[in-house]
Order: sequence, then structure tokens, then C-alpha cells
Amino acid sequence: MIMSDYLDELVAYICDCTTDDLPPETIQRAKFVLADTIAVIAAGAQEKEVKALTGQVAGPNDPALATIIGAGRRTEAAKAALINGTAGTFLELDEGNQFARGHCAIHVVPAALALAESRKLSGSRLLMALILGYEVAARIGIACKIRMSMHPHGTWGTVGAAVAVGKLLGYDRTAMREMINVSSSLTLATSRRTMLEGGLVRNVYSGVSGHMGILAHQLVDAGFNGEKDGLKTVFGQVVSETFDTGEMTTDLGERFEILRNYFKRHACCRYNHATLDALLDIMAKAPSGRIPYEDVEAVEVSTYSLAAQLCDQHPMNTLAGKFSIPFAVATTIVHGHTGVDCFTTEAIHNRRARELAQKVRVVEDPKLTAMMPDQRPSRVTLILKDGARLKAEAFINKGDFEDPYSESELLEKYNELALPVWGDETAQKIYRMVAALDTISDVNELTLLF
Repeated sequence: MIMSDYLDELVAYICDCTTDDLPPETIQRAKFVLADTIAVIAAGAQEKEVKALTGQVAGPNDPALATIIGAGRRTEAAKAALINGTAGTFLELDEGNQFARGHCAIHVVPAALALAESRKLSGSRLLMALILGYEVAARIGIACKIRMSMHPHGTWGTVGAAVAVGKLLGYDRTAMREMINVSSSLTLATSRRTMLEGGLVRNVYSGVSGHMGILAHQLVDAGFNGEKDGLKTVFGQVVSETFDTGEMTTDLGERFEILRNYFKRHACCRYNHATLDALLDIMAKAPSGRIPYEDVEAVEVSTYSLAAQLCDQHPMNTLAGKFSIPFAVATTIVHGHTGVDCFTTEAIHNRRARELAQKVRVVEDPKLTAMMPDQRPSRVTLILKDGARLKAEAFINKGDFEDPYSESELLEKYNELALPVWGDETAQKIYRMVAALDTISDVNELTLLF
């Protein structure tokens, strides 16, 4: 089979890469990413829709091969990947990669973890698969420009999940090529409007990617094949009209995308984050660290184009609220923080927050849009009823590659999400085991705690 040079090089690297080829900092970051993703999934699994989905998908007679995180039960690997990937997007707290313009780990981790469990593989192999699956997913996101009408979830993450599965199974170059080509054709035709309208089907996109990553392995093992270069066709002609093959191999093995990731503390869409960072700066300067909602006359937000789309003042469910700058601003002022409690069903219907959201005006500033993608800026003006105008601006989101959260801040986030699910003792044991994952011979030692 004749393959394009870039795909030959990419596949060779994936198949030949060993732990010795990975800088220690990539392994350490992979542990942080894994711990963060596990906690986000566990907390998301407590949402009523995820619990209902689990009951619909996981049957009582399913083989108990892989864990449904935070649910206290097991099912077959592909179903676990589907449910865990879906749960991990519900709270809008999953990590991402700003250069790929999407979320890599929530596509890759559920498939890799489920497959590693079902095959009783080591923690070291899981970390390797996570790093390489993340790398490929992110590089596809960088190489293409997904159509603006599409949502990036469920697209290039499918290939990342498949690569992780193939690496776990020790695929040779021929099989890995087929994994990439087959999985390229198993991506979704996603719609960006689902997130803006609160369509909860959007939350399943990443779960489908994990499911399809495992299905790709089953198809390849059964003898199915894809195009000679499905990657270039799908991501250069179908979901995007641009695919720079050079981005797939530039500095391969030297620059690792997992080291350029970001983590989230605000429980909503990242396009809100610069606005919320600026708002929290304003609030922090108030005498009590709070701005009474009844003192607010209006809020003006000037931001970049993608964020300016998040202008719904009447979100009708939790997802719509997470993709609304007016509501995010209002609920932050009312609650005094940006955590999970600000975007629950109860919070969405909070009278004070809904009334305040009507006072938030969001506009695009072309000068701020021109700063993308290097910056994601926002300017906030809080106008009080006494005439005071409180202003702040943010250009880099906290938690981004350029302004990362500290390890203690990441642990604080982990505890906020994990402790309500597992309690302190089990949650801390999980965190310690993830930190020592490369010494564990069977990942089930970890997942039995889930």
C-alpha cells in the first residue's frame, strides 16, 4: 500500500515510540490530565441525564470489563467509553488544547482506559497511549480548520482515541495506518448550534469518539480497511477545506501537545473564561470580594467573535447556561464564584441570576478578534446604580499554556469534584495511584476504586 510521506512518518513514530523516548515532564503532565479527567467524569456521572443514559446503555448481563466512572458498576469497554466520554463533558470542566481548538483528553482517555482495563494492561502502557493519542488528536486539530458551523467534539478526537487503542494493543505500522484511516471515516457531522441552543446531544459527541475508537480496532481486526489517506480526505475536504500535512510531523517527538494543554476551573464554555477572569478581578477588589447583584445597573462585555456568539440572555437548561456569557456573568455575581453550583438546573432558574442576565450586553470588538488565536481577550465594564464604572480586561485565560494553574490549584479542583463522589479517603487514594501509575502492573488496581 502506497502511503503519503507524512502518514508514513507519523505511523512510524507512533509504533516505535517507547517510554524512554518521552521526556519525564510529558509523563507527569499525562498524570495530571488523567487525574483531572477522571474527576470531571465522576462528577459529571452524577447528572440525571448521565444516570439515565447509563441505565439505557449498560445492561445487567454485560461483561464487567470496564468501569463506568462514578457509577459503581462495570460494562463492556465500548459502552464504558461512550458513557464516560459523555459524562466528562456535562460540567464543561474537561481540559483542552488551545492550539487544536478543542478538547483532546475527553476523547482519548475513556477509550484508552476502558481498553486497558479490559486487557489488564499496565499503567505505563496507559500513559504512553494517552500521550500519543492526545498528540495525534491535537495535531489534526492544528492541521485543519474545522468549519465554523461544526462543533470540534466528535471529529478529530475519534482518531486520537483509535491511535491510543492501537498503541495499547501493540499494533504494527500496517495496522496502525488502518486504524487512522478507518477511524477518520467514523467521525461525526457535528453542529455548533447544539451548544448555543442547549441541545444535550452535544454532550455525547466525545463519548461517541471513544466508542468509535474501540470500534475501529474491532473493524481493523476483522479485516476492514479505509482510504489510502482518509485523514487527509476527511479533514482536508469534508469537515475542513484545509489540512496542512506538515503540522502532523513538525517537531514530532520534540514538541508534545499534552504539555501545551490548559485546565479549566470555571464550569462553563472556555469562550466565557476571559470575561469571567476579568469579572472576578473586579469582584476581588470589592471590600467583601462580592458585588451585590441588586447594585448592578448593567454589564458591558466586549470580546472576540467566537465568544460574542455566546449572547443568549434566556438560557433554558444547564448546557445553554454554560454557553451564555450573560448568564455566566450573572450567576457569578449572584453566587460569588464560577463553580459547578453556578450552573445547575436550580441555578439556571435562579430568579436573581435570570434578571441580572438581562442587563448583560455582549458585543464583538474586531480588534479583539484580530488577536486570536494567540489571545482570547475580553473587556468587562460593570456599571453600578450609583454611577460607578468598574473595569477590567483579560487577554490570556487563567489555566492556559501561558498562565497555567499550579499543582495545588489542580489538586483543589480535583478535590472539589472527587470528594462528593467517593469521599476523602478513596478520592485521595485514587489521586495517589494516578501519581504512581507508571509503577502499576494492572490498571484495574486503580479502576476498582472508581
